[in-house]
Amino acid sequence: MEVLVKDLINKSLSILEDADIADREVDVWLLAEQFLKVTKEDYLKNPDITVTDTKAFEDAVAMRADHIPLQHITGVQNFCGFDFKVDERALVPRFDTEVLVEKVSDYVKDNEMRILDMCTGTGCIAIALDKMCENAKVVASDISEEALALATENNEKLGANVEFVKSDLFDEIGGLFDVIVSNPPYIKTDEIEELMEEVKVHDPRLALDGDVDGLKFYRIISASAISYLKIGGRIFYEIGYDQASDVKTILEGFGYTDIEVIKDLSGNDRVITATKR
Repeated sequence: MEVLVKDLINKSLSILEDADIADREVDVWLLAEQFLKVTKEDYLKNPDITVTDTKAFEDAVAMRADHIPLQHITGVQNFCGFDFKVDERALVPRFDTEVLVEKVSDYVKDNEMRILDMCTGTGCIAIALDKMCENAKVVASDISEEALALATENNEKLGANVEFVKSDLFDEIGGLFDVIVSNPPYIKTDEIEELMEEVKVHDPRLALDGDVDGLKFYRIISASAISYLKIGGRIFYEIGYDQASDVKTILEGFGYTDIEVIKDLSGNDRVITATKR
């Protein structure tokens, strides 16, 4: 039986509105494109367009109404121009993190540098850097075997050449690096329950929890990275919008210099970088 796309979209918008989904129009059209093979542009050109097989789309809308992240439903998230496979094994890549990758790639350029991505998750930072910095050698680590399995799948899918290591921070890491980059867990423990359901329920807590003050991993990584960075090497972190001052103090305490804080497109502090002298 043929069904008007217009009717499906309106019904789906109503379902997501009742579920208090904020970006429901964007979500509905993304789901329509994937599961109905109909884009908003198709609909605007022909408002009377119809489809016959609607079950997969309606199931997807029901999942979204249950606050399952859109990316877990579609199975993909674009990051730095690359489509990464995503699921509950690792944190869904955020667009804000692209600022971190851009700053590292601007620093590395086409030089033959060795890069370590710590707490790699989906592998998005490491793989994007591997693709963008053609002469760099990228190593990535995570404590989670599940995250590393997902990152390995993305490495193969995107034709990258990242070396993945299962390691509790630096325990299994060897050699010296020109760059160490990390988007570590940085949410305060007692603030996790205040996050939107899509994050607190469906993203791994291991990838979120930065301990009582959110700064645990900045302290540990900064302390150890001194022994793994070459002289003149740089460390790059993603940070929370209100963490620049605290992380700067941590870096200064371990002897790093040339500390720079970089804002994201929303004007929030997002990246901090420093040099080992």
